[in-house]
Amino acid sequence: MFSLFRENVLIALDSIRTQLLRTILTIIIIGIGIWALVGILSAVKALENTISGDFASMGANTFNIQRYEFNVVRVGEREKVNPVIAYSDVRDFLDTYSYPFTNTSVSFRGTGAAEVKYESEKTDPEVQVYGVNEHYLDNTGTEIDAGRNFTVFDIENNNKVCLIGADFLKSLFKTDNPINKTISIRGVKFKVVGVLESKGATFGNNQDLKVLIPIQMARSIFTQAKINYTISIKVDDKEMMQGAQDAAIVAFRNTRRLSPIEENNFGIERSDDLINRIGKITGYLEAAAWIISIITILGSSIALMNIMLVSVTERTREIGVRKALGAKRSTISMQFFIETIVIGQFGSILGIVLGIVTGFAFAKILEFDFSLPWSAMIWATIITFLVAVIAGSYPATKAARLDPIESLRYE
Repeated sequence: MFSLFRENVLIALDSIRTQLLRTILTIIIIGIGIWALVGILSAVKALENTISGDFASMGANTFNIQRYEFNVVRVGEREKVNPVIAYSDVRDFLDTYSYPFTNTSVSFRGTGAAEVKYESEKTDPEVQVYGVNEHYLDNTGTEIDAGRNFTVFDIENNNKVCLIGADFLKSLFKTDNPINKTISIRGVKFKVVGVLESKGATFGNNQDLKVLIPIQMARSIFTQAKINYTISIKVDDKEMMQGAQDAAIVAFRNTRRLSPIEENNFGIERSDDLINRIGKITGYLEAAAWIISIITILGSSIALMNIMLVSVTERTREIGVRKALGAKRSTISMQFFIETIVIGQFGSILGIVLGIVTGFAFAKILEFDFSLPWSAMIWATIITFLVAVIAGSYPATKAARLDPIESLRYE
């Protein structure tokens, strides 16, 4: 049985070599369909991994009060302009909002183009500096790799201390231990008390090249108009999430002095809501990938059936000879089936390789977290096998039914 299968495979490969150009074109057509499927799905997976990982770092029990909600503005739709969340809003909110078992973090980005100095070394002017309070790390899911977090005394006393990102170990502190060393930002000196765990980059935004300083110190250094603050609230018990969120909305509406009939002029976002929305968007992209690949694979199945029908016609005498020598219908049929499947799997391998390369290049360029799209690769293999079986059924049946006498007379 195995020897017969091996012989059929060798005959199929030999037939492929004799019809090389047609076979290559068919393999390319199949490969393009699988390329579209695996390439798009791997790129979408990389996008989903990166965004979901970033939003998940907020924590399942955390929600933000921010200037806008996370939504997609439709073409032609006028974007609603909300006022910034000013420090006066933050102060009023902190005075009025009191919900049990919650911690409130306040932060703002002072600049994204700071130059940080340490002794004779300095960075390029591309460092992000954030003003934060003592709950920022816990509420954003940020971990300390070395040193310690801010204490309530650091924040209340405006201590000149800071936390730095992991990239400073490569640029400023190549061999030195940064803890308790002094760095300078816009002429103000800060003692390093902690190093943040590496988080990588998202959409070109390096999360490891940033400095966190106490919020009041940041406000004294960065005095530009209309600074927008972010309020993050973490609830210890998930069951209390909705109550804490409702209370926060009421408190911030009162802070903004909104009447009962006015809409919110701020946004409330939970990390799990964001992940669900990203899931919907990537779901649409996955559906588009399937539609594109199915249309292409449908065309490739027609091409594959056509090449096999031509092959049956061209090899009529060969089929007659094999039948005259005792070959059964099932043997002839299996020969053409295997030939079709071999061509289909060559197309599958080509498409999978191109798809993985495309997804990896996409992830590398945009600095996403790439992972092999195993499900897409498995489905690609299954689809090409089914396409080969369907496309090869009629040619294989036609070859098996040829009359050996008429086949030997065929010119």
